Amino acid sequence: MTMTELLPIRDLQSCCAPITRESISVDNAESLAVSLKALADPARLRILSMVAAHEDGETCVCDLTEPLGLSQPTVSHHLKVLVDAGYLDRTKRGTWAYFRLVPGALDSVAGLLATV
Repeated sequence: MTMTELLPIRDLQSCCAPITRESISVDNAESLAVSLKALADPARLRILSMVAAHEDGETCVCDLTEPLGLSQPTVSHHLKVLVDAGYLDRTKRGTWAYFRLVPGALDSVAGLLATV
């Protein structure tokens, strides 16, 4: 399954009960695994944290390269993975792309992993 085939995070909560309450289907397990793989990278976790902590909750790709110590193409790749997984929204303004955390995206993942 590729990133473009995964179920968007915002749809996971509506389709799937927490995995500790009932067994999930093969398809849902595959979608969830791909979505979690998008988070399973230190640079991507830092990007999510930096975007969420930014003053207005929105960050330009140009503001991420230096603090991450990564090249612009590498940062753009990580951002694309996070957008495709449904964690970030992207808007284009002129030559720059701006990213914002999708409301509830991380809550959905937390809800799927809940033990209650």
